[in-house]
Amino acid sequence: MDTVDLSSGYYAAVIGQESARTADALEKASSTVQVPACPDWNASDLAYHLGEVQDFWSQIVRNAPAGPDDAQDTERRPDDELVAFLRTRTDALLAALAARAPEEPCWSWSSAGGTVGWVLRRQAHEALVHRVDAEQTAGLPVTDPGVTLAADGVDEMLGVMVSGLPEWASFTADGQRVRLHAVDAGREWVMAFGRFHGTSPASGTAYDEECAELVGGAPWEGEDEDVTATVSGTAWDLELWLWGRGGADALRRVGDPAAIDRLRAVIVESTQ
Repeated sequence: MDTVDLSSGYYAAVIGQESARTADALEKASSTVQVPACPDWNASDLAYHLGEVQDFWSQIVRNAPAGPDDAQDTERRPDDELVAFLRTRTDALLAALAARAPEEPCWSWSSAGGTVGWVLRRQAHEALVHRVDAEQTAGLPVTDPGVTLAADGVDEMLGVMVSGLPEWASFTADGQRVRLHAVDAGREWVMAFGRFHGTSPASGTAYDEECAELVGGAPWEGEDEDVTATVSGTAWDLELWLWGRGGADALRRVGDPAAIDRLRAVIVESTQ
């Protein structure tokens, strides 16, 4: 496994590199070609989406710790201007992040967030996933980002995108668990299924919904009997599968296949 300090400088470099690769790939694609993992989007939609996301977060970071109420909507440019638009929004995001310390408070939608450092990590993986989309859209080989970033991507997906209930909610496990094992990173994650309950104090909405929570993550210690199923493979193959950008054929699956399908369904619901 490669060892890299996952610092704010590292994540900023990832944002710059992966966003540039996204733009480079989209320049090679027809603006109307479909994005394989997002069939409702074409290449122009993908360029606009990532540019819009980066524009939003550049505003959030610049205005931190204020919330998103004052953020301005991002006007969509003509299709032939969207790749250039994406490049300018990447520059704006990196400039906003460079002007803040990672420990400074910053609005986030996640219970795990609340700092500029959280934004750095989230936007690094946002750019990485959409670079994969851009390469697949353009018919280019999908570039492996290395074990460190891929394993961090698995961790961020399971610990941030899927897990993390608000403080007013509670989780009741139902006994079914899936272990994920990144064989090249020597890491594992255990996801427990159950339901989350609670009433939002802001909206008054009561929730009783299926979810999955990260309940274990440590150096790999070998399989045991406390899980319903195990999915193992390289960190990159796991990340591609979790994000719906790669199939399960490259992964070793042991145990109840319905539990593995259940995890994918929860992930899809969590990342809409």
